[in-house]
Amino acid sequence: MKTEHNIRLTSSEIGFLWTQYIGDSMSVCVFKHFLEKVEDTQIQPVIEFALSLSENHIRKITQIFTDEDIPIPKGFSDEDVNLSAPRLYSDTFVLNYIRHMARIGMATSSLALSHAARSDFTDFYTQCLSSTAELNNKSGSVLLSKGIFIRPPYIPKPEKVDFIEKQNFLTGWFGERRPLNAIEISHIFINTQTNALGKGLIIGFGQVAQSKQLREYFIRGREIATKHIEIFGSILTKDNIPSPTTWDSDITTSTIPPFSDKLMMFHINGIIASGVGNYGVAMAASMRRDLSTHYSRLMVEIGQFAEDGANIMIDNGWMEQPPTSPNREALARGKSQ
Repeated sequence: MKTEHNIRLTSSEIGFLWTQYIGDSMSVCVFKHFLEKVEDTQIQPVIEFALSLSENHIRKITQIFTDEDIPIPKGFSDEDVNLSAPRLYSDTFVLNYIRHMARIGMATSSLALSHAARSDFTDFYTQCLSSTAELNNKSGSVLLSKGIFIRPPYIPKPEKVDFIEKQNFLTGWFGERRPLNAIEISHIFINTQTNALGKGLIIGFGQVAQSKQLREYFIRGREIATKHIEIFGSILTKDNIPSPTTWDSDITTSTIPPFSDKLMMFHINGIIASGVGNYGVAMAASMRRDLSTHYSRLMVEIGQFAEDGANIMIDNGWMEQPPTSPNREALARGKSQ
């Protein structure tokens, strides 16, 4: 149903809804396979809740696009998942994965809300933000109950309020290097954990990908993630701060693909995009020069990796084109867009 006064969707609103649809159609496939293989009775309800959220999002976006005469994206379907394939990841990995995806969902919903104009769009993303926060809390509670919640490092409580008095507070490469502050530790921890989860995901995908080109691409991604984990870990180690653990041991030895090559490529590209965003935020929040330099050069590396992945998707006809603005010059010349 169109809103009162037939207010059109803005380009931002169309873009967010389109991207949400594609992502949730992928998540439905992933969660269906996880649900088919789950053995832990505490984790099963979390997967069921995650699946129901993605399915609900697809229904609501389909309704909005239908009312607005906007084509429904193809996205992903049952053709992209093999429910009979053996499990590829442990239940523990799945639980950590869901919590990570919930955090991405919260960030996306918050950004979408900040660009909202139409009431049905606002209502939808308000509900998305609330439900993904609930998913984050549910998965976190189960992790805590099992004693496998990976907490950020602890530091002593501050004893007084201090102000920065010298510019050497910014020093990183030369001179006396100050200890990491709480904000910097937080971002290093988050980015280490994100790379660890991405590494685990891509190791599994590398085992089951049917295309040699994809297997080689995933091996390259594993090596990049390992390198980034080591860099962040060395920064923490120099301040005697522990690094998060990895999930390499939570991947089975199965070589039977539960997902299509198209889905796996799309998923890794999405994880990379999230990682680039995390690095950008971390670079802006880090005051030590060496940290900013690390983030900027690592962003270039994963940016190139992402571009190569996009080219693979285009070459295989897997990349669905988002809604675009009209090519006015082509129209003026009487050419089709």
